[in-house]
Amino acid sequence: MTVREEIEQLKKEKNAVILAHYYVRSEVQEIADYIGDSFYLSKVAVGLKEQTIVFCGVSFMGESAKVLNPEKTVLMPDVHADCAMAHMADPETIRRVREKYEDVAVVCYINSTAELKRYSDVCVTSANAVQIVKALPNRNIFFIPDRNLAHFVAEQVPEKHFIFNEGFCPIHENIQTDQIRKARKEHPDAEVLSHPECTQKVLELSDYVGSTSGIIKYAGESSADEFIICTENGVIAELEKRYPDKKFYFTDTVPVCGDMKLITLEKILHVLKTGENEVTLDEGLREESEKPLKDMLKLAKQAEQEKKD
Repeated sequence: MTVREEIEQLKKEKNAVILAHYYVRSEVQEIADYIGDSFYLSKVAVGLKEQTIVFCGVSFMGESAKVLNPEKTVLMPDVHADCAMAHMADPETIRRVREKYEDVAVVCYINSTAELKRYSDVCVTSANAVQIVKALPNRNIFFIPDRNLAHFVAEQVPEKHFIFNEGFCPIHENIQTDQIRKARKEHPDAEVLSHPECTQKVLELSDYVGSTSGIIKYAGESSADEFIICTENGVIAELEKRYPDKKFYFTDTVPVCGDMKLITLEKILHVLKTGENEVTLDEGLREESEKPLKDMLKLAKQAEQEKKD
């Protein structure tokens, strides 16, 4: 029996479901029941009928799944798969900002620890940050932990006053403008599609800026046949699967998140067999970090409904 076949069999036996982020290895995406970006996976995690969730992503994703599904078992294939940016803010800074600004909302990017979420008013993802910040009654916005996404949102919502944190995603921060210009010379017909975790200078060179799911959607809707992708290279699996007739390129220094790539089929099989690497949270922390996540889902749902109306 192959590893994949064993996983499929154990999923049935253990009443398990596999969620995978677009940045994990392609073979992991292939075996997942649900693949998506952080926002999609947050929505999917709520209301799943299976008792066990195997979350193929980094630690904050498993935490969020557990926060929203306290009665379920959440397993992480690799406990060392973490997100550096998720730790790039602290409760003391949040406290100081709240003291300085009366009318402030602490807006927490979902790419953050449960500990940071508990001190925040609402969570956002790159897919819904603009619409949620617009919906908040507060004029002052302290956006944590990512400064690049914060600047992108601030440009879309000029009526609000932003206080910026100094966190960043090392993978997206490392995408350089000179490499994009080089890629454009090599592929003059290609459009540049970038994630808002990239620097402002990179975004200025882009034809489209959006979340991972936004980039995938745009590539299908665009009349262009070639694209330079400025986000983590795991997204290529979904792009090539959906649009086999289109061509996708990366910069010379291909953006790779080593933590996301720690997830393997063998590790998925191991946690399904043993039940190891279960996500556990203190109930007080879980309850306090649940509110900003649930508020995010509620506000995003309202915004989607308003669009339809």
